[in-house]
Amino acid sequence: MNTLPAIGRLLNSSTTGFVFGCPMVEEDLPAFGALVRVPLGGGLEVYGLIYDIRINDDGVVRQLATSATVSEAVIADNRANRLLPVEISVLAVGYARNGEIRHQLPPRPPFSLDNIYICDEVEVCRFTDAGRFGYLRHILRPVDLPVGELIAAHIELAQQAHASAGNPEWSTLALRELITLLRDDYPTLMNLLMAISDVRLEFEPRS
Repeated sequence: MNTLPAIGRLLNSSTTGFVFGCPMVEEDLPAFGALVRVPLGGGLEVYGLIYDIRINDDGVVRQLATSATVSEAVIADNRANRLLPVEISVLAVGYARNGEIRHQLPPRPPFSLDNIYICDEVEVCRFTDAGRFGYLRHILRPVDLPVGELIAAHIELAQQAHASAGNPEWSTLALRELITLLRDDYPTLMNLLMAISDVRLEFEPRS
């Protein structure tokens, strides 16, 4: 059972995704491509992949950014003691009802101020192992996303979880499924393979 604390609260949502806010604590910011979940009550949880992280400014940040010199102490104080607005966008990729994971869009979106949790390695393995990689089709929907980079980041993070669980072949199976899904979309497939090429060697099973 994941006992990690909530990383933020929901700002707005739709059936296909949501945006949540969190304070800017550098070491605690979730990564691009990470899997998160939102408990909705009644045994329902929504899962999604982080695809955009925006660190917004305010009046004080604008003044500091245009100053000729800014001391490290001022920067550290600004980051540690002020709640800078961070908005994180998430693509919905599935849900669970009473523990049963489904790689379909959720029956309803989360509500404002719902807690958002980062998935630990056990949850990542459980979600990505359910079904036959059905959640990947949501990433390939015709929406304005950095598809290749998002998939590459997600597979790298998920592979770390599966390798720790003794399943180093997971990424190979995931890539085979992606190639099948994109067999009629050569430009997207090439973009994906280029994005994933930088991390592909880490996925090769060691003899």
